[in-house]
Amino acid sequence: MSRILIIEDNEDLAFGLQRTLEFEGHEVDVSSDGEQGIERSAADHPDLVVLDVMLPGADGFAVLRRMRNAGQRMPVLMLTARGEESDVVLGFDSGADDYVTKPFSTAELLARVRALLRRGSAAAHTGPATLRFGAIEVDAGSRTVRRGGVPVNLTPREFDLLLALLRRDGTVASRNDLLREVWQWENTDITTRTVDIHVAELRRKLEDDPANPRHILTARKAGYRLRRD
Repeated sequence: MSRILIIEDNEDLAFGLQRTLEFEGHEVDVSSDGEQGIERSAADHPDLVVLDVMLPGADGFAVLRRMRNAGQRMPVLMLTARGEESDVVLGFDSGADDYVTKPFSTAELLARVRALLRRGSAAAHTGPATLRFGAIEVDAGSRTVRRGGVPVNLTPREFDLLLALLRRDGTVASRNDLLREVWQWENTDITTRTVDIHVAELRRKLEDDPANPRHILTARKAGYRLRRD
């Protein structure tokens, strides 16, 4: 059984989500505003947070940034009526792991919740291993990254994507391969742009010149690969 925190001010939606997730066997708590959600997340250490963007006071983006800055690394699924690409990018920049646009189906939501929980469970059982490329050092056991000895703050999804590229040892990974492995999504036709957004963030955080990357490379019409030297 997983512990899930819902941060949603719409009482009807929050109640429906809670009942749906409890029916799936999860332990579910609900917060109606961001401040309360931050406090409960810090105290209860949920396995997953379902976070609405449009909250009273601080919006969901600000709430998520505060969680990440406080060192909270659980997967976060954002819910929003705002589906423009700029909002999706802002959500990922703030530390989101997935993003669902309202209205959404129960089946879609549950599929994404299961995928995020599987990713979190797999990460918890990852054995210690240190991987390096250039000035970057990646500790898979502690899920930490250093660049020239300085810690780099990656979101959980960015870290998983980096590991997926590293462990291919220079071979190309297609966007669909990465969606299946990192996002655990089989229906990849509509979300390949998600991979591009996350790769851009990895380059911004890890490359000396993100516009001309040395390590995280694009394989034209094929996908991405990581060069270690």
